[in-house]
Formats: sequence, structure tokens, C-alpha cells
Amino acid sequence: MRHDDGGWSNYRPSKSLWAWSVVGASALTMALGFTWGGWTTSGRAAVMTDIAVRNAKADLVAGICVHNFVTASDAQENLKALQAKSSWQRDDFITDGGWTNIAGIDGTITNAADACADQLVKMKELPQSGGDAAVTDS
Repeated sequence: MRHDDGGWSNYRPSKSLWAWSVVGASALTMALGFTWGGWTTSGRAAVMTDIAVRNAKADLVAGICVHNFVTASDAQENLKALQAKSSWQRDDFITDGGWTNIAGIDGTITNAADACADQLVKMKELPQSGGDAAVTDS
């Protein structure tokens, strides 16, 4: 029995068909890689890094802010005043109170006052341990 029936085994594509197949496969691979494969450009990676650094700074300063707020002598009254504020006034209350001020850091850290206010508003009551315990609920 002879298997030389002119099927796929005898098919020989032209060089231009091979070239276009490689170009098409490359384009498809890149399209899938950048959309679903998790690939990223260096520019996008830099933006993602900047966002991660900004969020980490905000989380750190918010934790310090909560500590400063809780250990203040009038913390209970301040917490009641903070909870009475509307959500868009809380970050101003925190900033004006100076709880986000950190020695050695000039200016404000973006989103730190918001994160601090959010953590404080979630507290049912202030810790009574004199500030030695963890004060965040994260």
C-alpha cells in the first residue's frame, strides 16, 4: 500500500507563505501576551512602581497618624469630632490636626490623611493600652 497520495505530508509552502505565517504568529503571540498573558512595557512597569511606592508611603504615614491620634491626650474627643465630620471633611480634619506630620518628611503624603481617617472611623473605641498595641485593623 502506497502512502504517496498528495496529502499534507507532501505540502511545501512557499517562502512568502512561511514569512507571513511567522509575522502573523508573532503578532498573535504579542497580542495575547499583552492582553491576557500579563506582559507589560517598561513604561507601564514604571507607572505601576510609582503607584506602589505612593501607596506604601500613604500606608506607612497612615499607621503613624493613627498612632499619633490615639496617643494624644484628647483622643476620645477628637475621635467623636472626626466621626461627626462628613467623609470629604475627614482628611482636612486629620491634616489640620497635625497627625500626619512626620519629622523629616516635608509636605503631605498623598492619600495618607484619607487612609488614617478611614482607619480611625472604623474603630469602635480607642485602645486603652497607652499606645503600645497595634492600632490598625489591617
